[in-house]
Order: sequence, then C-alpha cells, then structure tokens
Amino acid sequence: MLFSRSLSSLLLPALAFLSLSARASLHSRTIPTTAALKLSVKINSSGIKNIVAADRARVQALIKNGGNPSISVANAQLLCTTEIGIGTPPTYHKLLVDTGSSNTWIGANQSYVKTTTSKDTGSQFSVTYGDSNGVVGEEYLDTVTFNSDLVIESQSIGVASAGSNAGLTGGIDGILGIGPVDLTLGTSSNDVEIPTVMDNLYQQKTISSEVFGVFFSPASAGDTTGELTLGGYDASKITGNIGYVPTTSGSYANQYWGIDQSISYGKTSILSKTSGIVDTGTTLIMIATDAFNKYKAATGGVYDDVTGLLQISSDQYDKLSSLYFTIGGVSYELTPNAQIWPRSLNSVISGSTSGIYLIVSDTGSNSGSGVDFTNGYVFLERFYSVFDTTKSRVGFAKTKYTYVTSN
Repeated sequence: MLFSRSLSSLLLPALAFLSLSARASLHSRTIPTTAALKLSVKINSSGIKNIVAADRARVQALIKNGGNPSISVANAQLLCTTEIGIGTPPTYHKLLVDTGSSNTWIGANQSYVKTTTSKDTGSQFSVTYGDSNGVVGEEYLDTVTFNSDLVIESQSIGVASAGSNAGLTGGIDGILGIGPVDLTLGTSSNDVEIPTVMDNLYQQKTISSEVFGVFFSPASAGDTTGELTLGGYDASKITGNIGYVPTTSGSYANQYWGIDQSISYGKTSILSKTSGIVDTGTTLIMIATDAFNKYKAATGGVYDDVTGLLQISSDQYDKLSSLYFTIGGVSYELTPNAQIWPRSLNSVISGSTSGIYLIVSDTGSNSGSGVDFTNGYVFLERFYSVFDTTKSRVGFAKTKYTYVTSN
C-alpha cells in the first residue's frame, strides 16, 4: 500500500547556482565542517500574481488540514534553488530548498543516473500537494555531495516516476527538504520516518550541530544575495548577539519551524503572545485577521484591489511607526521603511510606479487558529535567522540591513 501525506510548500526563497566554501566549525568535535551556500532570491513570474493570495493560501491550508498543508509548489512567489550532487561520481541536480517539507527527491526534469553508490530500497515514496500535482516514485539511498568536505552517505532520495513532477518547471528537478523529520512520516511505503539531509549530516558527524543559518540582503533590486550555512551560522553576518527562543508547543505551528511571539505597532499591542511560523518560503508578514484590522486602522492603509496589499500615501508613510516583534523577551524592530514593498519592484506586483504598499497582510483567520502569524521573507531580510534542531530553538540577530532605507 502506498502511503502519502500532504506536505507544506512553504518554500524557502530562491537559491541560485550553488557556490560552496568550507568554514571552521563554531563548536569543537572531531573535525566538523560547515558549508555556506550562496542564495539568490527570484520572484516567480509564472506563479500566482497576487502575493497575498499565495501566502494566505499556504496559511489556510495549514489551518484547514490540521497542520498538513497542501499548496502546490508551483504557486510559490519566491523560488529557492540550489545544485547538489547525487551519486558517485555525482550528477548535479537543481533543487528547490524547502523549510516546510523534509523529503529530498529528484526526477521532475532530469533523469536519475545510477552509480555504484545507488541502492534501491524497494520502497515507494509519495508527496501530495493541494492541486493534485503530487509526486510519486521509488526511494533510493545514495551519496549526496555539497562540496568535497560535506558529503552524506546513504541519504534517502525519492526518484520521481515519469510525468510526476509536482508542477515544477524551469529546469528545477525536485526538492531539498530541510524541515522537521516528523514531516516525512507516511511519505514512504515503509511508513517510518526518513532521516533528512540535516539529520544525516549530524548523525554521520559531518557537522557538529544540526543547525542552519539564513542570511538575506534586501531584494530592492529584484534579485538579492544571501547565504544558507549548514551546520552552524555565519558570525560575520550579524551585529550583536543572537536571541534564541524555544520552538513552540502550540498546534499547528509546532509541526514546522514554529515560535511564540507578540507584535506591537508603536506602543499599541496588535497581537498578544501566540504561536506561528518562521518561513523563508512565505513572501510577506501574515498576521491574524483581528491583528491585521488593528494594523490597518493604525496605519490608515487602504486595500488595493490589484496587488491585494494595503496602500498608503506619502504623508501616511512619513507618520508610520515601527512594528515590534517580541520573541523570547527580545524586541525586534521593523522600521517604517522595512514595512513597505520595495518601490523599485512595484511593477512585479502590478502596482503603480509611485505607489507605497505595506508588506503586512491578513492570514484570513482570527487569533487562535493555530497559526496566528508567519514571519516571511520580508522579515528575514532584516534579521539573520538560525534554525537549531539540536536544541529545539530558533534564533534571530540584527544585520547591517536591519535599519537600511532601501525601499
């Protein structure tokens, strides 16, 4: 019997061609290695044009399906890809990198090349998405190569059957899942959890901690650069200390990279402490409807039918207060400039050239839904983020981009 489970397409913003460099470990162990993958954010021109609709659909799928979201990967607004080698010698595949799912699979556009390290497990895998563009195929164990020092032996790889591609286009060949391992349960006919790439890097002592760090620079120019560090974080990218908070126990956010936080607009509380998700695959900051209505009233924003975002005037922009996210007792300030969509990219969302659009939007459900906020890319481009499975926590730190006025 083939088992399947709906997984999230809360996709990490797009990684361009892989460029890796070995770095010294932040912790002592045998001789652990970290790998820094260069990131590049791309807006998906073939996805849903309305970014609010795309982001809200992901949140609503999570809520309605009891923590098992089912939104097509083809709808992602910000695409994240990298190239990894599979086999010996390795054949390189361009994969989406996803913090909202945990299986790694290939074969959407490029055939799997079997080598001496390929082993057919005899099991089938199945990942189902909301629009029926799921993927099914055979599960193999094989070598995965990030660079000469960062190699995984016997990693589970799903090899998609012909015509099974989950709607992936543009030469993207599959998904590299770096979400919690629990999400793999039910995706194999063995009906057991499948160790993720991060799990195996740690278990095979290639990295000293099951941690990854994410850094972005603002996407004001249409593309941006950044870095995904496997096995630790890049201390050169942060200013000050990293503030950590335990992952949330609140359902349904606890199945993903979920945390507890509260939000204030200036001195006005708009969202009491509650659970939600930190997600590199969501574009905007999504907050519960009751919190959004308070934010809308405070800013004076008017709903724009074309973009789906709140629009404000220049005078209103000059009067904007900062948003404060209190996470683990630490306050993270999102300045007025950080609350608006990059004006140089207004055409991408079909907005007017001179328009000023806010990047905070409505989840479509009131507080208490189980996912009362999503801190998406527009939050993460202002703060370095650390995802720590070893200690069940998420951390944030300021960067040189926290207070820039690039929008």
